[in-house]
Amino acid sequence: MAFLNKTVWITGASSGIGKALTLELSKQGANLIISSRNIKTLEKVKNKCAYPDKVKTLPLDLNNYSNFNTIVKNTINLFGSIDILINNGGISQRSLAKDTSIKVDEQIMNTNYIGTVALSKELLPYFIKSKNGHFVVITSVVGKIGTPLRSSYAASKHALHGFFDSLRAEIYDDNIKITLACPGFVNTNVSINALIGDGSKQNTLDNATKNGLQPKIFAKRLLKAILKEKHEIVIGGKKEILAVYVKRFFPEILAKIIRKMDVV
Repeated sequence: MAFLNKTVWITGASSGIGKALTLELSKQGANLIISSRNIKTLEKVKNKCAYPDKVKTLPLDLNNYSNFNTIVKNTINLFGSIDILINNGGISQRSLAKDTSIKVDEQIMNTNYIGTVALSKELLPYFIKSKNGHFVVITSVVGKIGTPLRSSYAASKHALHGFFDSLRAEIYDDNIKITLACPGFVNTNVSINALIGDGSKQNTLDNATKNGLQPKIFAKRLLKAILKEKHEIVIGGKKEILAVYVKRFFPEILAKIIRKMDVV
């Protein structure tokens, strides 16, 4: 049980990848702080854990980052320490750029990028003082490859790579680790909750998402990468993983493929 008695804070823990990570880490005896906007759903996740007595629920809205300083101080006191922050909370998009309100662009960037960065920066001084800590950031394959209907979502995930790659270099001597995890399609509610152009939810499950990797499998692979202190890992199907390499070496070829493929 490699995570035994490690204290891990997970955002977006009420469903999908966050929930799967919570359940898997609980099996390994971790002290868990799980956050999302919905406290009732968090309590249900807690009750499904192997060791619910080692799980604390903490409501958190990534859009409301003005009070993160107080929240972080109180969160550290829950177990007396934090070893790992898994930045998993976020929201997706399913709309063409031309049909998307700038308010929706702003909401996606605030949740996925600004909120995540704000929370991490509030915890950073504690990690630096401790000379220990690990930021895990759930980005996306779309953080490496832009695809239709996800312009603002892709932008927010690309931004996370830029920020945390820079931060990794800045805090290397402080013994702080950063792992960027890029999921491909994972079978969660991400497409159901995705925003369309007017800011309402899509409320339908994409076929690609439905046929994606099971969250439990994703969680196990990610935890192995965290233990190995990997800088970056792509976790998904063969097509998504291959696309990342094609983008790197043959970007024009991938651009032609993306224009023709069904990415919903």
